Amino acid sequence: MSSSRVCRIVHVVYGFSVGGLENVIVQLINRLPADRFEHVVLSLTTISDFRNRITRADVRFIELNKPPGHAVPLYPRIYRLLRELRPDVVHTCNLAALEVTPLAWLARVPVRVHAEHGWDAHDPQGRNPRYQRLRKLYKPFVSHYVAVSRDLDDYLERAIGVPAHRRSLIANGVDTEAFSPAVPPAPAVPGCPFEPGRHWLLGTVGRLQTVKNQPLLARAFVRLLREHPEAAQQLRLVVVGEGPLRAEVEATLAAAGVSHLAWLAGARNDVAAVLRMLDCFVLPSQAEGTSCTLQEAMASGLPVVATAVGGTADLVEEGVTGCLVPSDDEAAMAAAIWALYQDRAKTSLFARTARQRALKNFALDAMVDAYLPLFSGRRLRAAA
Repeated sequence: MSSSRVCRIVHVVYGFSVGGLENVIVQLINRLPADRFEHVVLSLTTISDFRNRITRADVRFIELNKPPGHAVPLYPRIYRLLRELRPDVVHTCNLAALEVTPLAWLARVPVRVHAEHGWDAHDPQGRNPRYQRLRKLYKPFVSHYVAVSRDLDDYLERAIGVPAHRRSLIANGVDTEAFSPAVPPAPAVPGCPFEPGRHWLLGTVGRLQTVKNQPLLARAFVRLLREHPEAAQQLRLVVVGEGPLRAEVEATLAAAGVSHLAWLAGARNDVAAVLRMLDCFVLPSQAEGTSCTLQEAMASGLPVVATAVGGTADLVEEGVTGCLVPSDDEAAMAAAIWALYQDRAKTSLFARTARQRALKNFALDAMVDAYLPLFSGRRLRAAA
């Protein structure tokens, strides 16, 4: 494609709402040069108010309202859309959108970039043979792959057989200006029943779904308070996000009689402000690629307790920026939180180092610059 004309990118996702991969798309649209790229967001299901985070007014949004099940009945419509839009690039994200790549090939879209941002909720370790077969089936139709973490890049090589010249490792970036430390104590965000500075706020941000495993954090919180009841004077839990696991988290807290010590904030549009009022961030996931919320927490100068899964170990250095614990181990998580709660000097050191690492390693401009040659076709021509 000529560098003198505008490149049209169709970003294909399962749904466009609050989430890490969706946030990457927002940042790419907002930061790729407007005189060189134009964008269409194509959601197989729905598009939420999350679209308002895109600052460009010329972006087209299309939702297909796909019912549960395979997208085969939508194939004719998707094909016609691609022929009408005539994109230079189709950018699919995760397995649910991968089935669009053969249609893009059939519609003669020159460049088909597929990004793997993390595991499906039904396959948190990437071991499902059916999903592996599907990825192999669609592989010939993908021009280039992007993995956001080392373990996903290794998976593409080992399990799917994608050669090195057809894949790139591009870590997610974070806006280190928007996500930055507060001058303590930070003000409480609207609706928060707790007082930063007076209370020690432990929090997590993410969709309340199986792979994110917020019930583990709830159990660890309950266990910590049971083993150290004196912590109830200060320790408070903040859970930001919405999803099917909310009822389980609420039931766990209620059964232990500690609901009043936790705030389930639901989905929020002020995540940066929420993070600034926390004292510690917890990521209890069963699986991760590169967690955007973890990067945002580190950029906000927060010490971290996280499960040692996926690409998390590439972000969190044990004993330097936080603590890594085994997946689904509530005792280890409770012990790690208690250790940080007791040792404020260590948490301050972790916080400063986390911010430094974010500034050095999570630069948003570096992420956008890495996508530029893929979307413009330069990297693909060089690899051909």
